[in-house]
Amino acid sequence: MTTRFNNLLSIRPEILSAKIHHGTSADEAFQNKTLRPIIKLQHDLLIAVFKNYIVKHKNVFYDLSLEKQINYISNSIQKDIKFRNALKGMIIGQFTVEEYEIYIQNSSALNKRMMAIVKERLIQSIQIFTPTEINQEV
Repeated sequence: MTTRFNNLLSIRPEILSAKIHHGTSADEAFQNKTLRPIIKLQHDLLIAVFKNYIVKHKNVFYDLSLEKQINYISNSIQKDIKFRNALKGMIIGQFTVEEYEIYIQNSSALNKRMMAIVKERLIQSIQIFTPTEINQEV
């Protein structure tokens, strides 16, 4: 019988650059072993959620310069607690029970790492967020 644990681990992408060495801290090891693969797995969903966030906030994002769009992404993750919690839920929901038990021991530091990775992925994908795509769907 296949378990949730095995199913979750089997669908995660492998990140070859995410090395864990002897001197790696527990938080960094968790980031590389758990957070980065889950966030990569959830990338398309995170993009869709941010596109929806843009629409819900009246498409203001599209009128901004590139620098201000980057700040918009950062601010939405840092200051919009409801949005931040939704993002965290999409990632935490992919944890195994064992990973969750590790996470709750140092959730504050791990949340910072998690949101930093999500922010970086959204910023690196900024070219995906174009107003023409939204207009085509209407």
